[in-house]
Amino acid sequence: MSASGVDLSVLHPTARDRTPPADLPPAPPDRSGTPVPVLLLAELVLLIASVAASVLIGTSEVGVADLGRVLGTRLGLPVEPLPGLLDSLIWDLRVPRVLLAALVGASLALCGAVLQAVTRNGLADPYLLGISSGASTGAVAVVVLGLGAGSFSVTGGAFAGALLSFGLLMLLLRRSGLGSMRIVLTGVIVAELFAAITALVMIASGDADTTRAILHWLLGSMASARWDAVIASVVVTVAGLCVIWPYATALDGFSFGTDTASSLGIDVRTTRIVLLGVTALLTAVAVASVGAVGFVGLIVPHGVRFLVGPLHRVLLPFSALAGAIFLVWTDALARVTFAPQEVPVGVFTALLGVPLFLLILRKRGEL
Repeated sequence: MSASGVDLSVLHPTARDRTPPADLPPAPPDRSGTPVPVLLLAELVLLIASVAASVLIGTSEVGVADLGRVLGTRLGLPVEPLPGLLDSLIWDLRVPRVLLAALVGASLALCGAVLQAVTRNGLADPYLLGISSGASTGAVAVVVLGLGAGSFSVTGGAFAGALLSFGLLMLLLRRSGLGSMRIVLTGVIVAELFAAITALVMIASGDADTTRAILHWLLGSMASARWDAVIASVVVTVAGLCVIWPYATALDGFSFGTDTASSLGIDVRTTRIVLLGVTALLTAVAVASVGAVGFVGLIVPHGVRFLVGPLHRVLLPFSALAGAIFLVWTDALARVTFAPQEVPVGVFTALLGVPLFLLILRKRGEL
């Protein structure tokens, strides 16, 4: 039995003489011929290698030995410490930045996979619920109205705005119901409302420098990454995955419609509320930490689904790891492509995301 009260054997038969129910297709074949645990381990190794390589990339030259000495110093090993400036560059700037990129990428990809199943909408992404627009409004209000100073204030304002937008979404859905189409349409309404408020606040600022700084934040940037944001993201991402994982079978049921999900014993309304709440929290923390980074939650689940199939017990962990790898390398490109000027990472996720999404659609025969 799963946490959602569903018999796992209904969707994932294990006995050779057991066949899936008539209203569900059989589990997809292993497309690579490699066992799933081996693929997951390979993807995890690739993520670790990507993180290490990305730390070395930047306008200041850093070698593998330098990274090893920094890590050795932090672990209390008998190694010679680096000079203070280089040590701070690696440990206080680059390492938290790369780790935050990995965590945000994992969160957004995980949210995208969940929302695409819950809403049965292939275009669903973490910003479908209007959370990003609410977070942007909160951050812009802090910057323009001067409610605080420093990145923590901006992060706090963004998080408060995200929670406010989610509260409004749930209030509207309480009156209209939790149907897939209603979730999508209500999310669009909430997003447009907060986008309009953000535009008004920016126009009211009347300061070109402030407007430029706001636009840079709205496009997403890892430049302000610090260890406190990394720790918060670790806690929220791991907790979110732990909550979502037991609902993997329920998400399989949602993919075939609410009637099928109900026939499998899934409490549709409660499950939707839990999953919407978790994805909203993950998105709020991600946007509050780095701004709105688009396309990760849209294209990564589609690409992973094409490679490993639609079953969520496989799709969820693969999407999280793939999203982390994708954003780590995208952020590395954002740092060095036009160095010393840094481009917001959201620009590169869009530039890479559009052709990748078109390629996925073409491979699936939908284009």
